[in-house]
Amino acid sequence: MKAEQTYTITELAREFAITSRAIRFYEDQGLLQPARVGRARVYSRADRTRLKLTLRGRRLGLSLAEIRELIDMYDGVHNAAPQLQRLLKVLAERRAALEQQREDIVAVLAEIDMLERQCAGLLGNDAEGAAAARAELDKRMLGNA
Repeated sequence: MKAEQTYTITELAREFAITSRAIRFYEDQGLLQPARVGRARVYSRADRTRLKLTLRGRRLGLSLAEIRELIDMYDGVHNAAPQLQRLLKVLAERRAALEQQREDIVAVLAEIDMLERQCAGLLGNDAEGAAAARAELDKRMLGNA
């Protein structure tokens, strides 16, 4: 029987371009469960896959609790439908949050544009332009209040 491939913390850190400390943190959070040989951690292929999924989840902006829930649903299950349904729900929630952030960013950028025009108008002795920018900002702020 062929022995399962294992990895050291250094190998995983190098492969995924993260620190050993980050890997230990994910272990502390229950996302990885390496075996121990003396004081050394020995990571299995399953640990490597869990780390890869954890990093993907973090890139998507998922919380560690969400990542752990999704990974734990997969472990040892032959029917992936519940996991996929939960993943779709989590992704939809994340998409909604990002869409809201995008809207907020657009609104803030518009306010910055108006403030810049107002400041430029005041600096350029363009009181009329500054007043127009201020009126536009006041109108927006009252509209969002």
